[in-house]
Amino acid sequence: MKQLDARGLSCPEPVLLIRQAMQSGDACYEMVVDNHAARENVTRYAEHQGYVVTVRQEGSDYTLTMSR
Repeated sequence: MKQLDARGLSCPEPVLLIRQAMQSGDACYEMVVDNHAARENVTRYAEHQGYVVTVRQEGSDYTLTMSR
C-alpha cells in the first residue's frame, strides 16, 4: 500500500498527488489530509478512477484508504 501525506496542502495539490501515485497502477493507497475540501476532492477523484474509498477521522486529520 502506497502511503501519502498531504497535510498542510490545499487543493488541488492533494488531488494531483493521488493522481500521480495512481499512475503506478497499485491496487491500494492511503492518504492523510487535514481539511474537508481535500477529503472531498480526493474521495471524488478516487471514486471516479474506480476505487472504493473509506474515510477515518483522527482528530483534525482524515485518513483515506482507496482500494480496488
